[in-house]
Amino acid sequence: MQVALEWAAQGLFTTTPNPRVGCVLVKDSNIIGTGFTQPAGQAHAEVQALHDAVQRGHTVRGATAYVTLEPCNHHGRTPPCTDALIEAGVARVVAAIRDPNPLVAGQGLARLQAAGIEVVAGVLENVAREMNIGFFSRMERGRPWVRMKAAASLDGKTALYDGQSQWITSEAARNDGHRWRAQACAILTGIGTVNQDDPHMTVRGVDTPRQPRRIVVDSKLQISPQARILDGGGAWVVTAISDPLKEAQLQARGVEIIRLPNAWGKVDLPALLLELGRRQINELHVEAGSRLNGALIEADCVDELLLYLAPSLLGDAQGLFAMRAPSTLDASRKLKFHDIKQIGADVRILARFI
Repeated sequence: MQVALEWAAQGLFTTTPNPRVGCVLVKDSNIIGTGFTQPAGQAHAEVQALHDAVQRGHTVRGATAYVTLEPCNHHGRTPPCTDALIEAGVARVVAAIRDPNPLVAGQGLARLQAAGIEVVAGVLENVAREMNIGFFSRMERGRPWVRMKAAASLDGKTALYDGQSQWITSEAARNDGHRWRAQACAILTGIGTVNQDDPHMTVRGVDTPRQPRRIVVDSKLQISPQARILDGGGAWVVTAISDPLKEAQLQARGVEIIRLPNAWGKVDLPALLLELGRRQINELHVEAGSRLNGALIEADCVDELLLYLAPSLLGDAQGLFAMRAPSTLDASRKLKFHDIKQIGADVRILARFI
């Protein structure tokens, strides 16, 4: 199963909105076929592994299939993987974890058992869930897994008050951040960051055939049609107002306008996450300024923080999160450390909200 998970990781940047799945076929204690899920509309891991085994000249009948997610049992863009396994004569299927998709949800394993195939589930389950944490989030909660990334000095400052921030952290940390960007389905930022930095918000320095969708939260529709984040088309701008002239200018740049006002004339952030879930966004990567960061956290719209801390002090400068202070320490927002690692000269902290 560990080998199957390693194959699943090869689809880290490409399978969205489908889950990252790996499959290993074993017969007589030998691996005879391997595969991982291809981009949407193409072969799933099981079919890839079956094809690989045949290409190698192996007979699959009687083999065991190790799969990192329960095989699908429904017609989507591709036929059911259960049918392919049954037709190939696989004798045993070991699945790391059950598929949370209501179209599957145990039905795939039941179909295999009904066909006389031995089924085992729950092998390296936690690792398999982490591999597809965004897919599980979307299926179970109807919203993406939200990861908020920020780079700061050791005293939690992201820039000087004049806006200077390049570069607080090392090149190694920046490159690592791009790998996290690459695995997300979409990157979200705010109009403040767009106006101040005019960023591209694209993945650079990572070998990926797919760029994440770019999303801008812009309550008053202030974004310039010439903003670099709109280059290449396909961006979504989320606003709270209607401005037909501005919308037409943005649409000419390939932008889709999403209008989600709340009662205070701002973008309804919880509603935005549900909308992104409907649009099949599994993992949302946030790189924004302190105001949007704080608003997202206060609206309970963030699942984890991805922080890069540099061994430096900036003193009285711009902070990470613009949030209201709690009335007591007990009322503070609690997190737990999920992973801590040194990247170059900096420390990377992955912390999840409790």
